[in-house]
Amino acid sequence: MTVKLHDVLDNNIDILPERFERKFYLESRKVGLAYGLLRHLCLSASDYPSEQINSLYFDTTDLEQFERSASGDYHKDKVRIRWYGEGGDMIGMWPAFIELKSRRGFTSTKQRLKLYVPATNLNSANLTRGILPRTLLMDTLARFSHFTGDILHPVIKISYWRYRFTEIMTGQRVSLDCRIRSTLIMPGLGNVKKELELPGGIIEIKGLVMELPETLRRMRMLYIDWTRFSKYSACVDSHNDEPGSVGSLSPSGRITRCNQP
Repeated sequence: MTVKLHDVLDNNIDILPERFERKFYLESRKVGLAYGLLRHLCLSASDYPSEQINSLYFDTTDLEQFERSASGDYHKDKVRIRWYGEGGDMIGMWPAFIELKSRRGFTSTKQRLKLYVPATNLNSANLTRGILPRTLLMDTLARFSHFTGDILHPVIKISYWRYRFTEIMTGQRVSLDCRIRSTLIMPGLGNVKKELELPGGIIEIKGLVMELPETLRRMRMLYIDWTRFSKYSACVDSHNDEPGSVGSLSPSGRITRCNQP
């Protein structure tokens, strides 16, 4: 089914304000404890307390954005199409979002545009087509004032389960992401299996100030540190790793590579 601009676009661009985003990597054995702790320290989000999130990431042929993310570049942008829900639930026309996430140092912003696409376009077998016509993607990025001289290609699909919370005193958004799975889409990329699941999880805290509220400082009992973990970078790394290993999940190199049986 062909996706036409006038059929699918909600012309209102959502722009999330600049915010501090802090991420904490969790080893597998700590994910359950972290979930219990966050339920104790925070309120479950009133809207969508838990759901599966899926993202198709786009990049240039030489993976320019991946290289920027992996190297910790001050200026980083990620282009993706995001949708929510599991495959068996998706029929007919399904909501999706073209997103541009921009990070400048410790702060990030996000612009996104909602549209509707045939659910069949979101099947992994069809993702090599990019879900949308390339002209529609590029026209939308231009509306975001984001321009690239190189063609963008679908690289990898990343899916994970997210639990959402709200910190009681400040209202800061907190999430716990786990069951992080990735599927390679770009032909010729990777040395191992097309599909992988990364061990562990990620706590993300998003707010208008850098300092953590007092309640969330109790997370120190998990013995976790703030990291610049990127799902996109970590998943691409995992697929590029030598056969038999998952890859380094900590940008600082403090997490030991996990060997698969």
